[in-house]
Amino acid sequence: MLIRFFQMSDIGLQRSLNEDSLLCRPPHDFVVADGMGGHVAGEVASHIFTGMMNQLLSEHEGSLDQDGLRGMVIRGNRAILASIQRHPERRGMGTTATCLHLEQGKAVWAHVGDSRLYLVRQGSMRQITRDHTYVNDLIDSGSITPLEAESHPKRNMLMRAVGVDEYVQVDTGEFGLQHGDILLLCSDGLTNMVTEDAIRTVLEAESCANPAASLVDCAKAGGGIDNISVIVVRYYAE
Repeated sequence: MLIRFFQMSDIGLQRSLNEDSLLCRPPHDFVVADGMGGHVAGEVASHIFTGMMNQLLSEHEGSLDQDGLRGMVIRGNRAILASIQRHPERRGMGTTATCLHLEQGKAVWAHVGDSRLYLVRQGSMRQITRDHTYVNDLIDSGSITPLEAESHPKRNMLMRAVGVDEYVQVDTGEFGLQHGDILLLCSDGLTNMVTEDAIRTVLEAESCANPAASLVDCAKAGGGIDNISVIVVRYYAE
């Protein structure tokens, strides 16, 4: 499988700790986890999750389908809950999880939370994952508009996260890959600061030596109020 990938995680301009964690196992597996829980706990949760994913992926043999990837996320959920049992002071910690697996001309993904997976193809950019947030549920029900959601006082409230409940509902899916596809995994520290049009412009710029670093710079220029984590994967058909 022919790919090029770029990654960067940055603390941003206003946080004292980077609670995000990235996992890259090229050419097949990529994960973004955005921890929550404040102080050290969020950082712990995201690192527990990516550590478990790294272990499970290294042990896995053969093809990996949606059910297999979902099962790995569930194992990551259990690992965080086990850590909380051993360290009660960590209660309330958790993490988002956006996982991408590439093989045999297709992309398989699993997702919990409000980090995102995007696909850029032939000049268009599409969000593959759905944000599991309170305001997104309100938008889907028609209670508020997307514009109203931008200033809603609960706009950052997650409805799903890994490590919070014994049972975690994991979204999964898959799609075929085409030569020239660009895949973006990112935490909301990017998407809350940079418009999708601006993100697509950076990703499609052939002169951009490191699109992950450029996107982090864009988010910081926009305020950088949160940690910013980005993985960019360019796919080339063999």
